[in-house]
Amino acid sequence: MIEAVVAGLFGMLVGSFLNVCIYRLPRDLSVISPARSYCPGCERMIRWYDNVPVLSYLLLRGRCRGCREKIPARYLLVEMLCSAMFFVVVFKFGLNLYAGKWMMFSAMNIGLFFTDWEERILPDEFTKGGFVAGLVWAYFMALPMGFTMLFLPVQTPPPWISVAEAAFAGLLAYGAFWSLGWAYERFRGREGLGMGDVKMVAMMGSFLGLMSMLEGIMIGSVLGSVLGLIFIKWKGEDGSRFEIPFGSFLAVGGLAAAWIEALR
Repeated sequence: MIEAVVAGLFGMLVGSFLNVCIYRLPRDLSVISPARSYCPGCERMIRWYDNVPVLSYLLLRGRCRGCREKIPARYLLVEMLCSAMFFVVVFKFGLNLYAGKWMMFSAMNIGLFFTDWEERILPDEFTKGGFVAGLVWAYFMALPMGFTMLFLPVQTPPPWISVAEAAFAGLLAYGAFWSLGWAYERFRGREGLGMGDVKMVAMMGSFLGLMSMLEGIMIGSVLGSVLGLIFIKWKGEDGSRFEIPFGSFLAVGGLAAAWIEALR
């Protein structure tokens, strides 16, 4: 239990850093410099005691101490989500490599959910970087054996079979989504899938493997279609022009597929 509590506290810190990424990456700003966060309203550096995850937001009642500008509730939500996810993962699976992999996957998907929801951008740092991270994790945490075993030498060590599975799933998803996007733009004359979505499914494939990746894409697609249509009807938007944050729904689908696989 104590390990899960520590993981939850660490998740708050990761969530605080994710908030920096969510704000800065879509604006092409460095997440390293300036090292300390600042208020977007008055641009004053936030003091360390006003930058304690969750607690500072609650004590300040969601406002900047200097200019009293309202701080988006997303800052609190991301920190609490990340903390809860880390706590549950370690409570369920213990503090080990398996938990480390899914904590990283959870954090990246939380970041991708909010960057796409707010800015309609899926940063390469999460998608491309996540694809590479998934390959590395596949070496240490074996994915279910699949099609690639048929094409690899018999003496191939199991860790490299797992890496091949991750690469195959990611590249297959990338190729399939790129082809769908190209065909849609070719015949409809406008973009249907952004390259961010294409790179995101590649990241999902490298972490989840082929079958779980397909489950995640299916869950995300159904959610995006149903909730997107409800939102369009509710707001009276033009469905042909409204841009659905598909990456946000893929993030939910990816996390759902990860838990389905973990609980099997």
